[in-house]
Amino acid sequence: MNHSTTEELTIPAAAAIRSEAAQTTSKEYLVPFILVVSLFFLWGMAHNLDSILIPHLKKACDLNNRQSTLIDTSVFLAYFLMAIPAGMILKKWGYKASMIIGLLVFAIGAFLFVPAANQLSYVTFLIALFIIGCGLTILETSANPYAAVLGDPEKATSRLNLAASFNGLAAMVAPFIGSMFILSGKSHTPEELSAMTDVARSSYFLEEAASVKMPYIVLGTVLVIMAIIIYFVNLPEIKTKSKDGVAKGSFFGALRHKHLRWAVVAQFFYVGAQVCVTSFFIRMAQQGAGFDEKTAAYYLAIYGLLFMAGRFAGTAILQVIASHKLLALYAGIAVFLCLIAILGQGTYVVYALGAIGFFMSIMFPTIFALGIDGIGDDTKPGSSWLIMSIVGGAILPYGMGTMIDLNGDNIQIGYSIPLVCFLIILFFGLKGYKIAAK
Repeated sequence: MNHSTTEELTIPAAAAIRSEAAQTTSKEYLVPFILVVSLFFLWGMAHNLDSILIPHLKKACDLNNRQSTLIDTSVFLAYFLMAIPAGMILKKWGYKASMIIGLLVFAIGAFLFVPAANQLSYVTFLIALFIIGCGLTILETSANPYAAVLGDPEKATSRLNLAASFNGLAAMVAPFIGSMFILSGKSHTPEELSAMTDVARSSYFLEEAASVKMPYIVLGTVLVIMAIIIYFVNLPEIKTKSKDGVAKGSFFGALRHKHLRWAVVAQFFYVGAQVCVTSFFIRMAQQGAGFDEKTAAYYLAIYGLLFMAGRFAGTAILQVIASHKLLALYAGIAVFLCLIAILGQGTYVVYALGAIGFFMSIMFPTIFALGIDGIGDDTKPGSSWLIMSIVGGAILPYGMGTMIDLNGDNIQIGYSIPLVCFLIILFFGLKGYKIAAK
């Protein structure tokens, strides 16, 4: 078979994937892989701008901590609700169509930030973020497994970590963009707001909300352009099929794999931990180290830089260390850093949070790759389960916000939640990843 002239590649089974991929030139997969990498960057931008939106809309819409975490809830609840539909879209129309649909839905949500800001409507912001989350779900359900199967299966984990490194680049870029174009650096105490006239207070809130419009208009435009590019580029549609030519993977049947079940649990707690760490990072830097809003955002960008460095370093380290061992090591270090964040004082707390970024960096793609390892026909439905588990980002930050509110706005105590999450990931890296003997 000459793959360079065949748009759809049909592969009988997991063993055949290895044979076919080995015969395919790396040049043939280069452009598709570059496009997939760009998608990782774009949804990384969306997620890391949320870390700016949470303190910003808390101020602009006059919210408490629990209310502000509904930003995370809106995005990550979409992952849970859209995981099955996204898997169905992927199964019926394939990787390319799923990516285009995901990009366009993502763009619609981004453009909705304009009426949300004009109306100063937190509910409209949440609806826009939910739609963005739906688009991200479709994108991630298709792009994560596509990056894993687009080449030599032996290098799937490393390839997925390389692609996910551009999430790390977005984690560095997004806070800079947010600090320049979204955060004003202005803030008022409740007493100062109460002393303002109704007109002055309304004007302040509207001015704060309006700053989100331009970044999201630009983001939405880029997403539409990317969808058009993917439409016109030939992407090989790699399908995993059984010997009789019929795909037999099933959504619930995929859970017969014990290591996939554990991966779903680990991914739930990983995403919850990551969102907890970043969502309260700026407020932690303000409260714990006395930084102003913009300085705190710059430190969040440094966190992003360390996250990106961790992704690239992890891709290299994974060439010599087994992925489950590196995952367990990094999870153990993250537990220790959480203890510093909870018990420490001053700038050491912020340094600990920044360092957590480095050690969290490989967790999502590594858990993902370990979870779908060796499941053959169940790769696509297994991917849907792993994407669905991202709902941890909707649930755990709300719990953290509640804990903070119940403890007199003490941000540090809230970081006990990501500490527990990293302990669970540590178990997965030590035991849960193992494929059960048949």
